[in-house]
Amino acid sequence: MTTPEKITALRNEMESAGVDIYIVPTSDFHDSEYVSPYFMARRFFSGFTGSAGTLVVTADEAALFTDGRYFLQAENQLSGSGIKLMKSGEPNVPTVKKYIEDLLPDGGAIGFDGRVVTGATGENYARIAAEKSGRLICNIDLAEKVWVDRPELEHTEIFLLDEKYSGKSAAEKLAEVREALVREKADVHIITTLDDISWLFNIRANDIECCPMVLSYAAVTAEKAYIFLEENACSSTVCDYLKENGAEILPYDGIYEYAGNLSDKRVLINKNRANYRIVKLLDNCEIISKSNPCTLLKAVKNSVEIENIRKAHIMDGIAVTKFMYWLKNNVGKMKITEMDAAAYIDNLRKEIGGDSFVGVSFETISAYGANAAMVHYSAETGNNAEIKPEGMLLVDSGGHYLEGTTDITRTFALGEITDGMRSHFTVTLRSMLNLASAKFMEGCSGENLDILAREPMWKMGLDYRHGTGHGVGYLLSVHESPNSFRWRLRDDLPRTAVLEEGMVTTDEPGVYIEGSHGIRIENELLCKKAEKCEYGQLMEFETLTYAPVDLDCIDISQMEQRDKDRLNAYHKKVYDKLAPYFIGDELEFLKRYTREV
Repeated sequence: MTTPEKITALRNEMESAGVDIYIVPTSDFHDSEYVSPYFMARRFFSGFTGSAGTLVVTADEAALFTDGRYFLQAENQLSGSGIKLMKSGEPNVPTVKKYIEDLLPDGGAIGFDGRVVTGATGENYARIAAEKSGRLICNIDLAEKVWVDRPELEHTEIFLLDEKYSGKSAAEKLAEVREALVREKADVHIITTLDDISWLFNIRANDIECCPMVLSYAAVTAEKAYIFLEENACSSTVCDYLKENGAEILPYDGIYEYAGNLSDKRVLINKNRANYRIVKLLDNCEIISKSNPCTLLKAVKNSVEIENIRKAHIMDGIAVTKFMYWLKNNVGKMKITEMDAAAYIDNLRKEIGGDSFVGVSFETISAYGANAAMVHYSAETGNNAEIKPEGMLLVDSGGHYLEGTTDITRTFALGEITDGMRSHFTVTLRSMLNLASAKFMEGCSGENLDILAREPMWKMGLDYRHGTGHGVGYLLSVHESPNSFRWRLRDDLPRTAVLEEGMVTTDEPGVYIEGSHGIRIENELLCKKAEKCEYGQLMEFETLTYAPVDLDCIDISQMEQRDKDRLNAYHKKVYDKLAPYFIGDELEFLKRYTREV
C-alpha cells in the first residue's frame, strides 16, 4: 500500500471504532527512543523513518510532528503523502496537545494504544476529551488491523554483564534503589524503562536493534524484587544470577496483573515514562510520580565503569583512525558510496573490538555533501551517494563494547573544499573545544554550559537545531538521560540534570547548510571534580574520545591562540593513546593528523 492508502485504511478503522482523532507515537511499551520493528507503526503509516515523531490522524487531515533534527528528512519523505509536517518548536507551530485540542469536536473521541503512550501524556489527552465532553478510547491498536505483515515481537537471548564490567552486583544496586524507596516513603517502585531495568539487574539482550536491552518490567519493594520478562529467553545461568540477587522472575505481560492487584499502596513510578495502561491500573494507589532512582544512579558511572569506558574509546579511536586513513587514501581511486563507508567503519569496530564488541550503538550516519545537512540522514539503497574526491563526508558512528558505549562524529575533507566549508568547520571545532575546556562550579547543569558551544557560532549568525550533547549509557542506550547540553527549554523535555562527577556527555556542535554541506564534530566528555576554591567545588571535563580531527578542513586564521593550544593538547593525547597500536604508513598518518598547528 502507498502512504495515502494506509492513511485511508486507518481512517476506515477509526470510523468503525468511533474514533475522531487517532494518535500514533514513536514508542514501544517502555517509552524507548529506538524501537523494535514490531513497534514501527508511525513509520508504517507515514513513511517517515526518523527516530522521533508523532502522527496524528483525523477524518480530514493528518499531521506528523518532529523536531529540528529531522525537518529536511521529513519534508522529503512526506512529499506526496498528504501528511502535513509540523516543525515542533518553531514559531506558530502548535504542540501535539494543542493541535488535538483544536481539532477534537464536542463529544468526540481520542484514540490510541495506551501501552505506547506515557501516563502523563495520556492524562493530558484525557483532560482534553473531558473538556470537550468527549471520550478516551485507549485500549485499541489500530495498526494491528491495517498492518497485515507486521513483524513479530521478539525476545532474544539474555546475557549477563559480568561485574568486572558493571562494577556492582544487582543486589548492591537493588539496595541503592531501596534507599530511595525509604526517602520517598514508597511501598513499591514500578520500573518500565528498559535501560534502567537492564542496568539494575546487570542483564543485556538484543531485543531492540543497536540497544542491547531486555524487554522487561520490574517492581521493587522493601523485601522483594520482581522482574517481568520472557523466561524462555533466560538461560539457567541468568535465572540463577537473578534469583541469587533477590529477584523473582515473572511473565513479561504479568506487570498488568501485578499493577492491577496493588491497592492502597504508595507507588513510586515515573508517569512521564511509564505507559498509560499501567498508570490507569494504579487508580486505587497513591502515585509518587518522580524520575526513577536508577536513572541518576546509572548516569553516574562508577570507577570500574570509567576505566572500562576509557578502554572502549581506545578501541574505538583505533577504528576511526584506520577508517580515516582508508578514506583519505582511497577516495577517487575506487568507487565508495555512503553505505560502503558506513560498512567499512562498522567492520573495523567489529574486527578491532573482537570478543568485546557487541554491536554498533546506532545506525551509522554516513552523509556526503549536501546529504550531511540532514542531521540524522540515513543512506539506503536507491538513496546512496557515491563519494567523490571533493567536498566533505560526515560520519557519525559508535560502538557497544563490553567495556562501554561510544559515540563519535568526524567530518572529513575528501579533496577541495570551499572557503565557506572551511570557515564552518573551524567554528564547529572551536565550539567543541570551548565546551570541552570548561571549568565550572559544582551545581551547574547543561543548560548553564550550552552557550559555551554556541557562542562562537552565534557571533557568526549560525546555530544548530539539536542539543549540543546527550548522556551516554554503559552498554545501554547511546542517548541517556538525565544529563545533556542544551539551552532551549520545552514543556515536553525534562530539565537537564546537574552535572555530577562520573557523568558522560557528548559534545557535538554542528553547522548545516541546506543544499550544500553539513559539519559535526563530536567527542565524549567525562565530568570530574577539579580543585576547590573559596566559593566551592570546581568541576571540569576529561575528553574520552581519541581520534584525529581533520586538519585538512581548518582555517588557521580563524583560530585564536587558545583554540590552537586546545587542539594541540587534544591531538597530543590522541597520539599518545593510539600510537602504540599503529606501525608503518598508518603511524605516519596518525603523526601527520595530530601534528601541532
